[in-house]
Amino acid sequence: MVRNKVAPVEDGAKVQQFTEVQPPPPYSMDSPENRTPSNSQSTTGSTSEFQGCWTIVVVSILFIINLLNYMDRYTIAGVLDDVQKYYDISDAWAGLIQTTFMVFFIIFSPICGFLGDRYNRKWIFVVGIAIWVSAVFASTFIPSDKFWLFLLFRGIVGIGEASYAIISPTVIADMFTGVLRSRMLMVFYFAIPFGCGLGFVVGSAVDSWTGQWQWGVRVTGVLGLVCLGLIIFFVREPERGKAEREKGEIAASTEATSYLDDMKDLLSNATYVTSSLGYTATVFMVGTLAWWAPITIQYAEAARRNVTDISKGEKAQINLVFGAITCVGGVLGVAVGTVISNMWSRGVGPFKCIQTIRADALICAIGAAICIPTLVLAIQNIEDNMNFAWVMLFICIVASSFNWATNVDLLLSVVVPQRRSSASSWQILISHMFGDASGPYILGLISDAIRGNDDTAQGHYKSLVTSFWLCVGTLVLSVILFGISAVTITKDRARFNEIMLAQKGSDDSSAVSLPTITEATKTEDEDNSHVQHL
Repeated sequence: MVRNKVAPVEDGAKVQQFTEVQPPPPYSMDSPENRTPSNSQSTTGSTSEFQGCWTIVVVSILFIINLLNYMDRYTIAGVLDDVQKYYDISDAWAGLIQTTFMVFFIIFSPICGFLGDRYNRKWIFVVGIAIWVSAVFASTFIPSDKFWLFLLFRGIVGIGEASYAIISPTVIADMFTGVLRSRMLMVFYFAIPFGCGLGFVVGSAVDSWTGQWQWGVRVTGVLGLVCLGLIIFFVREPERGKAEREKGEIAASTEATSYLDDMKDLLSNATYVTSSLGYTATVFMVGTLAWWAPITIQYAEAARRNVTDISKGEKAQINLVFGAITCVGGVLGVAVGTVISNMWSRGVGPFKCIQTIRADALICAIGAAICIPTLVLAIQNIEDNMNFAWVMLFICIVASSFNWATNVDLLLSVVVPQRRSSASSWQILISHMFGDASGPYILGLISDAIRGNDDTAQGHYKSLVTSFWLCVGTLVLSVILFGISAVTITKDRARFNEIMLAQKGSDDSSAVSLPTITEATKTEDEDNSHVQHL
């Protein structure tokens, strides 16, 4: 490869004499800072264009698989009534299906994270997706008297999904840097509301067409085989951290600390602890609502007509509407929460006079606060005024989605880079363990206890609606915890900046020939990258 010569510089730009212009990093997009002079375009232009297209293809494949992962999680919710009848199980046992899945997911998440830091991630994807597809198909052939075996295979599905969900963001992080990385991660996480909504719609629709709930679940297995082929033939393993190193975003040397020291530091970070618990409280409501809301609406419709059950077509229609508002409301909530937090933290537009670094925590708290009255109004009007209940559910879903991306920004702004993987893994583990893993089962237990022996549609509806008040309580807790985060973030952000400046100073002293202007620019980029999503 032909090296570029450095053009003569004026006295005011002498610091640039230490730097040799390099071709664009192979895993970063063609941003202005990565463009090469015209005398090298003939040798690097085609390579840069290819790498840019390749990264987009990889992100697209990862988005599709993430979409399918969340779709698979909620196809069972779309056919839950038929599953309960097939296995003759109560609400508590029905809630245990999702809990079992999440328990396996939680247990194997740190294992998959450990492997992903040390081995080829592409082949971890391949093995994990193969396990996932096999378990999905196997779970649909279990006889009605072997419910425990059905639970086991749904748990194994969680193993396969853990291998993908934990590692995928690190692959994206190794291909992009800065603002573009934030945008690509946002696109990746848009798959959550889309996948959840499609799970309800596709599962119930296929069940209605075929007359068998098993085919509603198998459809994700078929699509999983296609995704397996896409991973094998179109995804390559990017070098870990290369995009950041070639852009100078990783210090030449970073002080290594033990895992115990990392845990002590995270536990002393009040903003990280309270925001993680606040996020968990919101996830409890979101996971429980997604699991039980469709069947609660079905029972309400049957109770209103004074019948024992409604037709499969009517159930499919309810799941279609719920899936649609989940998709649209979730995407809208992620976008609105991120944009408002971005504008507020930078003092843009209407937030010019009230700029604050507390914006991320405040947006999360406001989102949870909006959920409280809208959820109450929704569950109280399901039987009498379903159209109004749909509107309230939509607003609740939009508000609850404020924190998907914003909470990640909050974490990144107070946790130093060398501890972010540990911080993220523990936040994911806690939020699932005490959130959407336990929530559906706990609410099912409460519903069974309230209903007793009343097996009518009215009895099921009343007990489930009463149980949803637990979710209202967790939302109140979420508001309080995010409010505390808004108070503590100033201290933790100042501590974060001190540590980062100390590391920069150490790196400068070990490489005195590096230009100080570059270091200053790099520090500024790092301090502001967490708010530049859109």
